[in-house]
Amino acid sequence: MVAEGGNRAGPVVETAGLRKEYGDTVAVASLDLSITAGEVYGLLGPNGAGKTTTMRLLATLVEPTAGTATVCGEAVTDRAAVSQLIGFLPEDPPLYDELTGREQLEYAAGLRGLSVDAETALRRVGLADAVDRRIDAYSTGMAKRLGLLQATLHDPDLLILDEPTSGLDPRAARRVRETVAAVAESGTTVLLSTHVLPVAEAVSDRVGVFVDGQLRAEGPPAELRDRREDLEDAFIRLTEDRAGAETVGAGTLDVPTVTETDD
Repeated sequence: MVAEGGNRAGPVVETAGLRKEYGDTVAVASLDLSITAGEVYGLLGPNGAGKTTTMRLLATLVEPTAGTATVCGEAVTDRAAVSQLIGFLPEDPPLYDELTGREQLEYAAGLRGLSVDAETALRRVGLADAVDRRIDAYSTGMAKRLGLLQATLHDPDLLILDEPTSGLDPRAARRVRETVAAVAESGTTVLLSTHVLPVAEAVSDRVGVFVDGQLRAEGPPAELRDRREDLEDAFIRLTEDRAGAETVGAGTLDVPTVTETDD
């Protein structure tokens, strides 16, 4: 799945001793991470493990308590520089419900001084029939794909996706995974988070297992499957508001409730 070359040589993401505290709570504890150009890296772990905080640190939305992190060699403390290098899609896409898909893309492009052919762009992600439909009429899956498209308008070196398939039914989740794969094949490095093991396996070249703010294990998905007995403590939290669980060894990893009926 790693695209040849990518947009840059060398690590796109590199952290050393990265730490984030909120008062007495340690959200990320001494993280050492390296992600190469063109790679799809999945952060896998239960809710509250520190995945979202890690992504917010790399997206310059919060500042580290200690340690260092760079994106394409630029320190994450330099927000102006890093913001030009990344595309970020939080779990809830930053869209305006009163706009149409066309208007949203044109607005987002304008903020970066770009122009966009909205119809062609939306067609690429399967939204050709929704160009002039208001976003408040989009399904959750459609909004996720529009958010992905918006996050990649400027051809970022790094695309950061927080729970990109959360809340989607299997069909909608598959469409989002296909869009992520297409972005990766173009050479963009992708960092995504999920608490669903099959999602990490389906799209990632490497997976990092996060628990309690720490990176407990790292490797190709098949390798981590083989080591599941050593990692059983990584999947012991089952959130009460979820519908089911994905079993890994003796532990569980929660799966999102099926709420989406139209992709």
